[in-house]
Amino acid sequence: MLQRIQSVYLLLAAANALVLIFVFHLWVTDNGTAVFAKDELPYFAAFLVSGALSLVTIFLYKNRKLQFVLGRLNIILNFFLLGFFVYLSLNLSGETIVSEKGIGMLLPIISIVFLALANKAIKKDEDLVKSVDRLR
Repeated sequence: MLQRIQSVYLLLAAANALVLIFVFHLWVTDNGTAVFAKDELPYFAAFLVSGALSLVTIFLYKNRKLQFVLGRLNIILNFFLLGFFVYLSLNLSGETIVSEKGIGMLLPIISIVFLALANKAIKKDEDLVKSVDRLR
């Protein structure tokens, strides 16, 4: 059952959270150095948890309800991560720490989209199984 579409969406969300954080920087400081997620421990930990949760969710295909709940928890985690980035980019006074925002701050949005698509497909599978059970 690993060939289902939600497995592809979850794999893309995991790749987004585990690989792209090393490619795209979060911001550039005022002295010109790029800050990646690996440089900031709370953000790095949140991305790692999100990616690991996506990978674990792929292999729980026999328990669709738990898979759906873990997908929702992962969406909430990514919303918190996105909230931290928005807070950081909007509440800093002047150009003290962040000189230029990077595309890495948008990575949680991409994960949220993939996780929402995966949850939609999981719900569709669960509804299909329930409808078949009603016919028996």
